[in-house]
Amino acid sequence: MTATARAATVTVTRTITPPAETVRVTVTATETANPGAAPFVGGGGDSGSGGGAAYYANCSAARAAGAAPLRVGDPGYRDGLDRDRDGVACE
Repeated sequence: MTATARAATVTVTRTITPPAETVRVTVTATETANPGAAPFVGGGGDSGSGGGAAYYANCSAARAAGAAPLRVGDPGYRDGLDRDRDGVACE
């Protein structure tokens, strides 16, 4: 009897995974204030303000005008700017 030699078959599978890309994002927020601008003088405001004739749309405006923090009785004080209702707004 004659032996027959069989050749071995080798299968190689390779999976290539590309390296993960690193994406860096920088977000910059810019707020421009005009410190030389006078605050709005006029009516409006929340009830219970007792704060005179100045009006600040928000605490950023009060800070830009150099008026923050505002206390009850100060021009521009209003309940809408006093988050914790302690009598001091924009603290």
